[in-house]
Formats: sequence, structure tokens, C-alpha cells
Amino acid sequence: MVEADIAVLAEGVNLLWILVVSFLIFFMHAGFAMLESGQVRSKNVANQLTKNLLTWALGVFAFFFVGAAVSGATAALTTGGSATELYASTINGESGAWVNWLFGAVFAMTAATIVSGAVAGRAKLRAYVGYTLVLAAVIYPFVSGLGWGGWLESFGFHDFAGGMIVHGLGGVAGLTAAWVLGPRMGRYNDDGSVNVIPGHSMTFAVLGTLILAFGWYGFNVGTAVNVFAVTDSGIALEGFAYVGRVALATTLGMALGAIGASIASLYLTSKVDTLYVANGLLAGLVGVTGIADIVTWYGAMIIALVSGLQLPFVFKFVEQNLKIDDVCAVFPVHGTAGMIGLIMIALPGMAVSGSGVTMVSQVVGVGVITIWTVVATAAVFGAFKAAGQARVSPEHERDGLDVSEHGVDTYPEFGSPDVAADGGVEEIRTDGGEVEDGSSSELRTDGGEVEDETPIKMITAIVRPDRLSNVKQQLAEVGAPSLTVTNVSGRGSQPAKKGQWRGEEYTVDLHQKVKIETVVADVPVDEVVEAIREGANTGEPGDGKIFVMPVNDATQVRTGKTGPDAVWGN
Repeated sequence: MVEADIAVLAEGVNLLWILVVSFLIFFMHAGFAMLESGQVRSKNVANQLTKNLLTWALGVFAFFFVGAAVSGATAALTTGGSATELYASTINGESGAWVNWLFGAVFAMTAATIVSGAVAGRAKLRAYVGYTLVLAAVIYPFVSGLGWGGWLESFGFHDFAGGMIVHGLGGVAGLTAAWVLGPRMGRYNDDGSVNVIPGHSMTFAVLGTLILAFGWYGFNVGTAVNVFAVTDSGIALEGFAYVGRVALATTLGMALGAIGASIASLYLTSKVDTLYVANGLLAGLVGVTGIADIVTWYGAMIIALVSGLQLPFVFKFVEQNLKIDDVCAVFPVHGTAGMIGLIMIALPGMAVSGSGVTMVSQVVGVGVITIWTVVATAAVFGAFKAAGQARVSPEHERDGLDVSEHGVDTYPEFGSPDVAADGGVEEIRTDGGEVEDGSSSELRTDGGEVEDETPIKMITAIVRPDRLSNVKQQLAEVGAPSLTVTNVSGRGSQPAKKGQWRGEEYTVDLHQKVKIETVVADVPVDEVVEAIREGANTGEPGDGKIFVMPVNDATQVRTGKTGPDAVWGN
């Protein structure tokens, strides 16, 4: 194979590798969307999803036209290059340059989307979008230019895949933005005590975490950018010479981060909090992100463990001492964890021999990035706040940002498939008769044949959701007519319980139930009541109540029939 062919082969493999890992990093946005939407109230889910979509759309636009040039210019200017680098553009580039641009863009968008989780539930969309444009065009590119190829790197600062340049920046920016905006309504009492505002879906939060962890392999392993290098003697491994170390550190990082957060949660609350475990897994990943290429295997474990351990304590400090409402805990997950990893790598034994990292260079790098991010973020959100455009009105915040900012309802139907059991058996015919060959196996809905006109009664039952299927079956067997089922919450004799959200307890005195309403005119009321009681009974407090009320009249919409005929009529 001639030298030219070898060079083409190496370039093709390297470009393919960069594209694959860029796609993996892009997929992390699905994880961010799920993680963040799971940690907000149901009335704010669409707003959170919209912010994630626009972060990518507008951020990529800004990074293409401005950000990439600012990053390159910063690197050049801070290392003695020409100011004309400021006017460099990717617009007139070529295919290979655009692949490298995409790789930089997905990193920039990761930093941007982190901020949305901190300001959830009260930031105006225009303020968040405006900040995203500035971050993608200036704030992040300035930091990436300093840290990768610029003054900080020449000073000795080591940040392999963006533990501070990407994640630390996002975490600090999120904390600063949340501070400028102020906490959500009801988050703090007049005496400063904290009220817990649980998110609406732990399932979303955990699945989002796992998607992020999967994409993180692209984030970290992908930073070993070039697979091959062309040498005088042929072809050799370049970035892949140390890619195994990166993959191992990434895997150990997520594991030990989750373990560390579990230990801290157990210490603080006597329970292993699910959300702390998920957040700790991410904190462990952030902790090793900036050092994965030079950290020893045991160093990765120690740093990730510390990153997970610190998370609950830092979150509580931010919440209770600083009084900053960081909704998705972006500062302890991305901010402090990124700082810890980059600083701890300078401790004896953490890095492989010959790494060259020093405590001074790492602390200076972390400090410069933190100060720049705080000042720039406070300036942008402060300007929006001064113009009265940073935060939604109290009325809109109470109603939810889904309706006020987007005019949509994420969950327009009240109910869920898990309580929509069929409740029937094959032996029950739709007409109430005996089973014959070829008969239907559906539940009867007409209540059977009319024998005597009886007063109309409304029977309402409040029962456990998991007993609905049994109740429906029992009602079908006694020939009860159609049902209306509604998801409700309430309290009766069932004692209140303690819930936990990210390690903080709150009282659960409104229990999830289903309300069953059935109107009868031909079926004995006592049989219907007994059928519901038999189907709903577990023998434990909280089984529910059954109420019987007279109905003055009824009218069938389609036929205009009234009275009992409206109840059993076809």
C-alpha cells in the first residue's frame, strides 16, 4: 500500500470515528430531556422539553456563525496568534473541517442544555433562549478556546473531555442563573425553611440518567479523537493508544459515583434515595471526564466516589444555606463534581507517571472558568431581569409554564393505562345471557333486560387503583351497567405517609385512588354495593368507601329517553 493510500485510510477512519461519537453525544440530549422533565412538575414538562429542543436548534445556529470562530480566535490570541483568527469561519470550510466543527458543536450544546435544569419552572422562554444564544456564541467558546489550545492549556491546565470546560461551566452557569431568578413559588417559607417540590416522574429521571450514561461513552471515549496516525514507517495508533484507559475510567466513574451518593444518602436519610443514586452516577461520570486519559484505575474510583459522596451535602448546602433553588441539582452534579475531578488528579498517585499535571495549574484553570462563567451569566440574566423579562408572572407560574408559555397540556387526558384493566372473563356476554358458541366475550353494558321500573341510584366508590380490575369483574357478574372511572387523590381513614424526593421528606396525606361511578335502575343496589366491596376489599385501612345517592332523573343524549329508560335503554 502506497503512502498516499495509507493517509487516506487513516483520515477516513478518523472522520468516521468522530462522526459516530458526535452522534452518540447528540443522543445525550434525549437523556437530558427525560432527566429534567422527570424532575419538574407535570405542568412544566412541555416547557422543559421545548427548552431542550431549542437549546440544540438555536445553539447550533449561534455556534456555527459565531461560536466556532470565537473559540479559535481565543486560542490563537491567548497564545500569541493573530487577531485575524477572530474572523475565521467554518462557512467556507471543507468536509473534514465541518466534521470537526460538529464534534465541537455537540460539546457546546451539552454545556448549554445543563442550565435549563437549574432554572426550570419559572424562567421565561425568551430569557432562556437569549442566554443560550450568548452561551453558544461567546461564553462557552471563550472557555473552550482558553482550555483547549489556548492560554490555560499552555499554562499546564489539563481537561481531557470537558470536566470543567463543559460540565463545570454548565453547572456554575445554572447555579448563577437560578440565583438571579430566585426560587420557585412555595419553595421557601417566610422563616427560610424549605418546602419540597417533587418532580412528576422518577421513571423519566432514571431512564434519562441511563441514556446520558450511554452517550457519555461517546463524550469521553470519543475525545480520543484520532484512531490512526500516519508515521514514516506506516500507520500507528494515535488516540486509541489510551482509549482503553478512558473507557475503564468512564465505566468505573459511573459505578463509584452511584455508590458514593448511595452511601451519603443512607447517612443523611437512613434510606437509599433513588434520585440521589441517579444524580450520583452522573456526578461520578463528570468527576472522571476531565482526567480519563491520565487517571489510574484506582484514582478513577476514588475521585468518582468522592464526586458521588459530595452530591447530597452540596445540594443541601445550596438549598438550605445559599437559598438557591437548583431544581435538577445541576451544580453538585456538573459543577462541583467537575471541579473535584480536575483538582484531585493533581494529588499524589491519582495520575499515571509523567502526566505533568500540577495543583497550581488545575486550581487556576478551575478558578478562571468559574469567575468568567459567573460574571457572564449574571450579566445576561441580570439584564433580562432588569427589563422584567427573566421570570414568568406569579399567575403563569401557578398555572404552569406548559399552558402559559406554550399553550399545551402535556397530559391532556386524566388517567393512565395501568388502571384500564378489562376486568372481564370470557364467560360474560354483552347481552347478559348464557354463553353459546360464537358469543361475544365483552362485558355487558346495557344492564340486562328490564323487569320492573325501580328508582335510579348513583353508586360512587373510592377504591385502590390496583383493585379496579377486580371491581369491574365483580360488577359485570352482577349485571351492572357501564362505569365511569376517574383517577383521584384524597384522604380518609388511611394514615398519612412520608415521601422522599432527593433525600428530603414530605408528607403524603392525599393518596392515589380511583373513583368508580355507576348508575343503576334495574339491578338491586345492595348487589352492586356488595360486588364493589368484594372486589375492592384487601382488609387493610385505605380500601375506600362506597356511597349510594338517589338520582332524580336521567336523560339519554342520543334518544331523548328519560328516567329508568335512559339508564338501561339502547
